[in-house]
Amino acid sequence: MTTPAPIDRLLDIMAALRTPETGCPWDLEQSFETIAPFTIEEAYEVADAIAQGNLVSLKEELGDLLFQVVFHARMAEEQGAFAFNDVVQGLSDKMEARHPHVFGTRQIETAEQQTQNWEVMKAKERAAKLADDPSLLADIPLALPALMRAEKLTKRAARVGFDWPSLEEVFAKLTEEIDETREAIAEADPAHIEEEIGDVLFVLANLARKAKVDPEVALRSANAKFERRFRWIEEALQKDGKSPETSSLEEMDGLWNLAKRHERNL
Repeated sequence: MTTPAPIDRLLDIMAALRTPETGCPWDLEQSFETIAPFTIEEAYEVADAIAQGNLVSLKEELGDLLFQVVFHARMAEEQGAFAFNDVVQGLSDKMEARHPHVFGTRQIETAEQQTQNWEVMKAKERAAKLADDPSLLADIPLALPALMRAEKLTKRAARVGFDWPSLEEVFAKLTEEIDETREAIAEADPAHIEEEIGDVLFVLANLARKAKVDPEVALRSANAKFERRFRWIEEALQKDGKSPETSSLEEMDGLWNLAKRHERNL
């Protein structure tokens, strides 16, 4: 008996899980909407494995992400919309079309030229898709993390010149928004405070873009740094028989500074 190709085995497993009467009750209850959060979560776990440099974990997480693609494709096939092979075919066609210098006769010498060419082709694809909504911003997914979406919105608008000329104007706008946030807090108006903090974050996303920094990556790094240093505080306190709950802010702040110096000396 011929052993099925790995992808065929996976597709058969997915089909079995979704088979009425004999499939998995949980899998049978799912829809595009209920599975979407898991798809996003798995993409983040792939990024986390990469950030940790853990290739064993990366292999597993890529498998989990692939399963999400298979799951969505199976549900679409059940509705007669498309199947997994259609997804693969469409992706292959798009990749070949977007790389005419590899699969065609066009000559592209640098990565920068390829990026420009890629954007031109993506713009043409968007134009074909968005006949009902011609806005430049129409196809930026609402489900993206807010900070990432802010960066993409401003990047798209910048293509047509709607952008601050330099970093100095961004810093000035940031100062303005911080001042307005102070005023909103003084007014004790929760809705106004939320609005102004949102404006601050939006300007920071602009600042990151102008500085050629991915704000989502930057914030992830900051999160990791905070976690690393706070864990260092917990370990230091534990050695003295203490915990954060039984320690003062001054003591923990002092340990935070020690953690910073410890990292610099590594």
